[in-house]
Amino acid sequence: MAKPYLSEEHEIFRRSFRKFLEKEAYPYFEEWEESKQVPKSFWKKAGEQGFLCPWVEEKYGGSGADFGYSVVITEELDKVGAGAGGIGLHNDIVIPYIGEFATEEQKQRWLPKAVSGDMISAIAMTEPGTGSDLAAVKTTARKDGNHYIINGEKTFITNGYSANFVIVVCVTDPNATPRHKGISLIVVEEGTPGFRKGKKLRKMGQHSNDTSELIFEDAVVPKDNLIGEEGKGFYYLMQKLQQERLMLAIGSITGCKHMLELTIDYVKQRTAFGKPISKFQNTQFKIAEMATKIKIGETFVDQLIADHMAKRNVVNEVSMAKWWLTDLAKSVASDCMQLHGGYGYMEEYEIARRYRDVAVGSIYAGTNEIMKTIIAKNLGL
Repeated sequence: MAKPYLSEEHEIFRRSFRKFLEKEAYPYFEEWEESKQVPKSFWKKAGEQGFLCPWVEEKYGGSGADFGYSVVITEELDKVGAGAGGIGLHNDIVIPYIGEFATEEQKQRWLPKAVSGDMISAIAMTEPGTGSDLAAVKTTARKDGNHYIINGEKTFITNGYSANFVIVVCVTDPNATPRHKGISLIVVEEGTPGFRKGKKLRKMGQHSNDTSELIFEDAVVPKDNLIGEEGKGFYYLMQKLQQERLMLAIGSITGCKHMLELTIDYVKQRTAFGKPISKFQNTQFKIAEMATKIKIGETFVDQLIADHMAKRNVVNEVSMAKWWLTDLAKSVASDCMQLHGGYGYMEEYEIARRYRDVAVGSIYAGTNEIMKTIIAKNLGL
């Protein structure tokens, strides 16, 4: 079914990107899963073809494209595997902070290289003792002449091991009341004295999506690396979380559709008791139920994308989509694995990887419990 927010130009772009992935990603994805990292050579090739941050203005090397192109990239990458999601984080979660809140000098410094694939980005929010409660971060940035001295530790940072620069959420005013008014965003570049990366973390799923700890021990960062104004970091984060959670909803519904397609193909081929298991009523009912829920979710996401592109405030609705669709993805993964039988538990079948990969969806970008808290608050509870 045609999407109201996608034109023929978007579909031409999709075909081009899909062809690129068929050559440069699909044949190597298992290697990436083993090495727990998407190679920088892939990022560079993607940048050369215009597949990184296409929304960036032309004067910084981008195409000035609309959000529909980001949707296409997210959908096609998720079909490769959720472990390729670090590229979407770079494109549509991290770099938008630079695009909207950075100075002209900062944009000139970072945007062209982010578009070309010469620099990979990450955003460091989560700390070992601080998850969804961003106002409680403990990483500090103390002024010292023309520099900030940053101390603290971040964990579960997507692209953390590969990143050439990281937007760090830190406290610049520990005495601020309320506390969130003391939070700022500061870019820390690879090679900064006092900044080091921990080892790649061993995760249950999304293995090629490299994740690491980041350690700051008297890291010396120029004051010019402050994004926007001091004390406004929490507000900047709140402004961008709508798009972040929408991106997760898009990835989740794409994953659901892909898992269902895999399973329909499988049950048509697998026989038991003398006939394809697709002919059993239980199989048909399970697939009919999943297809219905997926269609409902897809319809909701399509409307949210259109609203987001029209710059409408849909914070409440994307919170609904984020929790419901990430939960749906776990449910679909479980049902699809069950319909694969014993083969679904085997590594050579893609559904096994998909089952592992979707588990974290209800945790990152704000847990699903936080999403429900936001919804309840907006309902006046």
